[in-house]
Amino acid sequence: MVTKANVGKKSKKRRSKAFAQAVLGKPSGVIQPRVQTVGPERFGIVSVDCAKERSKWMFCDFYGKVLVPPTPVEHRRGDLQLAIQQLRKAIEAHDIADSIVCVEMTSTYHQIVWRAFRDAGFEARLVHPFASSHYRSPEHGDVKTDDHDLVAIFRAAVNGFGLIEQPWSQPDRTLQLLARHRRDLVRKRARLQCQIRHHLERCLPGYAALFPDSDLWDHPVGLLVLQFIAERGGTHQALLEAGIPGVTKWLKEKKCKFQSRSVERIVAWAANAAGGDPLTPTLTRIWQALLIDWRQKTTQIHEVERDLAGLLAQTPWILLLSHPGINVVSAAELAGETGPIEHYASPRAITGRAGLFPSRYQSDKVDRRGNLSRFRNAKLRSAWLLVADNLIKCNEYWRGKYNHWKSQGQDPRDLRCRIANRLTRTIFQMVAGRKIFRHASRLDRGYVLKKLLEFHRDHDSKMITIQTDLNAAAAQIPRNARVEEATPLEELRSKASRSRRDEPQELGKLLVHVLARLGVTNEPPAINSKPLEAPAADASVSDR
Repeated sequence: MVTKANVGKKSKKRRSKAFAQAVLGKPSGVIQPRVQTVGPERFGIVSVDCAKERSKWMFCDFYGKVLVPPTPVEHRRGDLQLAIQQLRKAIEAHDIADSIVCVEMTSTYHQIVWRAFRDAGFEARLVHPFASSHYRSPEHGDVKTDDHDLVAIFRAAVNGFGLIEQPWSQPDRTLQLLARHRRDLVRKRARLQCQIRHHLERCLPGYAALFPDSDLWDHPVGLLVLQFIAERGGTHQALLEAGIPGVTKWLKEKKCKFQSRSVERIVAWAANAAGGDPLTPTLTRIWQALLIDWRQKTTQIHEVERDLAGLLAQTPWILLLSHPGINVVSAAELAGETGPIEHYASPRAITGRAGLFPSRYQSDKVDRRGNLSRFRNAKLRSAWLLVADNLIKCNEYWRGKYNHWKSQGQDPRDLRCRIANRLTRTIFQMVAGRKIFRHASRLDRGYVLKKLLEFHRDHDSKMITIQTDLNAAAAQIPRNARVEEATPLEELRSKASRSRRDEPQELGKLLVHVLARLGVTNEPPAINSKPLEAPAADASVSDR
């Protein structure tokens, strides 16, 4: 129906939610040389279509002759062992000299079958669902059955899309899981903050706006005063009745450090605050419970971040702390999603997997580029773009580049990808070459051990944890950069030795052992500490 309101307006086409044809990439699981060696009749391919509780498998030779018809197998030890015995009998009966097992990826359910065949000595490979869907659609269209999927998995394996999963060490896997767990906790905490603010605005209008500079969630006095209000009815009248002396006394009893002007500002707000919602008692009960949940999430995030720092210190990714604008959490995100650097032949392999390039449509004389490629590793891309955002905010060199390009009228989204693309080259050289940050811009680099130490002190880590992580990180420092790395630590050690407090003195003793591991002091190293390995020689890292 055409009305006056929509005359002259362009109708927007709704994008279908259905999956489009996926980008499969270059086939890297080519098996043709092995087939030529043993012959197509003696090369077997096992196709496995997985589900939650059971799977279906089929065994064929390279020509597609069915040697074992589609057979269901329950995800139980006895049933899996029976399937493996049946496969071995078929291999022996048909004189199969070489074979592979191709399992379609299905959430995490495929790992049960994949591990069973791998542990039994078979070469277990993975087939992406996009690949099997691509080879099923031309013949069967939208008629999807388990038998059709098995045929599609077989065709994908024949064409090189049965891929061998690259090995990951247990620390790398743990780092990835904890990084994703932290990200999930941060999102849940952010959601809680929005809910708490919503209820506070109904009960205590304008209270959350009292802390615009440091934000309510980073203001311990503001959060503790909420507990004071909740214990006394949940309205601003509690502050007026107690006054500045009453609130000050209560904060001292809670052993909270505060400034008197903060208390004065809160009480001044209460004197002029508007009335709250009539349902304030119920709303107070709700936001108080949400606030307890928020504190628990915050504690969990700090614990996970301490664990991430310990795992990061055992990998060469810890060297990213020498890059201005990259902290422990950002480096852990990159390390967890990118994985072992040995899996990448060049920086282009990282940008290709992350999809940090635009889509392209070319036909005859038509050649145009669109948005970012859709079918790539979204979590990896998100990690690199997150670091690019951090550098735009915290790194003078990249902030200048960004503002210069933006002043020329270029799209800010394209600029983020451009920075992330260039960043892969610098970081690849640092991690793969075990190098400290050196940039053509002459931008001063950060200090790895100093950043790690500050991170642990902000998170109130135990001294044994700090010592363990600093020793592990010191082992990753290139030999020709150790003297430079030790300079800020030596300053901290000398300052701590002059302090009368116990904690700085203990920190000074800890730094003596770390400096000894760096080879820049005559003090003995820590007991039971392992000698440093000789890393690769340092060289300049430039972004040209």
